[in-house]
Amino acid sequence: MLEYARMLALLGSPKATLDCVVSFSATDFRADLPKVQVPTLIIHGSSDQTVPIEASGNRTAQMIPQAQYIVYEGAPHGFYYTEKDRLNQDLLSFISQTAPKTASSAVSN
Repeated sequence: MLEYARMLALLGSPKATLDCVVSFSATDFRADLPKVQVPTLIIHGSSDQTVPIEASGNRTAQMIPQAQYIVYEGAPHGFYYTEKDRLNQDLLSFISQTAPKTASSAVSN
């Protein structure tokens, strides 16, 4: 997985990669978070050393009052890989809880 991530990073433009780092590390979205009016799921690994949970997941969950917040104890930044089965289950569960019920979705296949 690390080799795959490295390969993807090397395919990107160095300027775009640097601009991306500046953008996501320097843009302040805090004023926007309380305005979120859609179902929101926040999942964060407690051992994320790239984006520490105290600076990101915890604060985001506090600023989006209706958000569902799940902490994966011991999970790293790349939990989409290390916790893929749990993540898929949590995503499917969230989607099924928040999807609008329509006539076509109420019919079983």
